[in-house]
Amino acid sequence: MEHFEAIVIGGGSAGLAAAVALGRSRRTVLVIDEGNPRNAKASHAHNILGQEGTNPMDLLERGRDEARHYGARIIEGKVDTLTGSLDTGFTVTMTERSYSAERIVLATGLIDNLPEIPGLAQAWGKSAIHCAYCHGWEVRNQELLVLGIGAMSSHQAMMFNQLSSKITFINHNSSALAEENRATLEALGIPVLEQSVIAVEFDDQGTLASVLLANNQRLNAETLVVATHMQAQAALYESLGGSLAENPLGTYISVNEMGATEVAGIYAAGNVCNLGAMVMAAAASGTIAGAAINADLISSQLATS
Repeated sequence: MEHFEAIVIGGGSAGLAAAVALGRSRRTVLVIDEGNPRNAKASHAHNILGQEGTNPMDLLERGRDEARHYGARIIEGKVDTLTGSLDTGFTVTMTERSYSAERIVLATGLIDNLPEIPGLAQAWGKSAIHCAYCHGWEVRNQELLVLGIGAMSSHQAMMFNQLSSKITFINHNSSALAEENRATLEALGIPVLEQSVIAVEFDDQGTLASVLLANNQRLNAETLVVATHMQAQAALYESLGGSLAENPLGTYISVNEMGATEVAGIYAAGNVCNLGAMVMAAAASGTIAGAAINADLISSQLATS
């Protein structure tokens, strides 16, 4: 079985940054990536100093080149099982092959669970968006519809109100809009429609044409703002006995300031442990986790010498 000092599971910004930090410290590191990044549908990535507006796939390709330059090995595939412990070492098993490691970085990201509305999944990442910092500048002054589905929806309306005065809040899930949040929307002058959405419709170019309400009314707009319930891709972590934390955004792996989880020898970086992390923050957490693992390995090697 081929052995590495560290195996990084997930090859997005966080995982590749961890691999670069480890590679630059002359550690043997393997990155295993399923090749399905969360922002694959987005045409541009923002808030990345010096790389503003870069295509996300181009950014990852540069990251892979940098990680390989420092000796990291990158393979594509799905990890089936993760077993072991800090004392015995860890084993990562894929179809017909296994690898061992002394430390693990989980950079497996998250799943955006969307409301089950026909057409919404096709619009996601294009004309259906969620983050004012990721997409807000690009939709400034547009006709915006905010889909009210949970506690974060009124917060989204507040954030996008900074960018456009043409906002309508659709109270899709009426039980989720607290009176204090309704009062905030009223204070901001954002109208609230007491209707549910039954479909998201497109024009011939595949961009948002209208939103169909339960009363058969069609609302024309350029962009739909919708929150998702974010679910950390953490089955491997849970299989080792790790438990997930939860906040209003969803579920995540809790880590300390260096990326260490409650399972000794397992670190996490990126969206799997910070649901709100944008690309630059995710990469920074990967660098921190990689540096922490290198220091951890030095201490371990000194203790056994």
